[in-house]
Amino acid sequence: MSEIQRSQLVNRKKKSRKKRIFMWIFLPILFFALCGAGYATFLLKKAESVVNKSYKPVNATSKRTAQVDPDMDNISILLIGVDASKSREKQYGDAVRSDALLVATLNKKEKSVKLLSIPRDSYVHIPEKDIYTKINHAHAYGGAKLSIETVQELLDIPIDYYVKVNFYAFIDVVNALGGIDVDVPYAISEKDSEDHHNAIRLKPGFQTLKGEQALALARTRHQDTDVMRGMRQQEIIKAIFKKALSVQSFSKHANMIEAVGDNMETNMSFNDMKSLIDYGLAGSGLTIDTLNLKGEDTYINKIYYYKLDKQSLEENKSILKAHLGTDSTTTNTGSNAAHANTGSNENSSTNTN
Repeated sequence: MSEIQRSQLVNRKKKSRKKRIFMWIFLPILFFALCGAGYATFLLKKAESVVNKSYKPVNATSKRTAQVDPDMDNISILLIGVDASKSREKQYGDAVRSDALLVATLNKKEKSVKLLSIPRDSYVHIPEKDIYTKINHAHAYGGAKLSIETVQELLDIPIDYYVKVNFYAFIDVVNALGGIDVDVPYAISEKDSEDHHNAIRLKPGFQTLKGEQALALARTRHQDTDVMRGMRQQEIIKAIFKKALSVQSFSKHANMIEAVGDNMETNMSFNDMKSLIDYGLAGSGLTIDTLNLKGEDTYINKIYYYKLDKQSLEENKSILKAHLGTDSTTTNTGSNAAHANTGSNENSSTNTN
């Protein structure tokens, strides 16, 4: 790779890093906070109204031979993050690229979750269009439906549900909780969500952060390594889980549900979501293992892509299949998803405590 190409690659990564970091952190928080915190008796009607407003089924091809029942079965959920800013909506309408894709598999018996991040520039086959390009183009070409079908083909697992959010929701959820308590490792000077330079300034130490401040902590990268930044993001996830599931936050759940509902689309019905309450009630017993796909930077026709490592891809596919209790023979290309592809694998485990 030439020096010019390297410079172009660095610039591209800098521009997209903030949104990618943000969405990788926020999407799992959104989903599990909603499941774990939203269904006390007096909140049922509010939650039902929000979910009904967000409900948007898709007619995606399914890899299931029979419809799943989340009350009894292991399930998978595709978490889609999009930059649905007003300017982009005006320019592109619904044909925006996804900024983040994560696959969550939920094992009912174990009360455990596997969470796989798929790099947005991954070079994959897009079914229906029958082309190879970046995986984030699937949403621009065919919305949640084509994103589901692309990920199913990539990972060879069924995608039972999807949850799509825009990036504004992170700040709203943290603010709805009254902030989160985290340790800031060093002095930070960062942009805010509107890209105003040095708008967020944080001193080191344990403190309560509001939404904009939490976002700044999550995305800053100037004083440590990628590994350390990943560890910092995990601490933010745990802090939000802890706050959302605490008794002290009970009165704040209504605001949190509203913040989620205003920024979400899903094909999960209210009853589907209620069936996941057991995962939220597991509390510190809920195990969340994070998975990552290794790969390498590459250029094809002078366009940057992330080329997935085959070994890493196969290892992750095996992990997800085992967690779901499925195999490659579950394909049913003629059915509709009414609810509803490389190094070694990098895994980490955390819980809500």
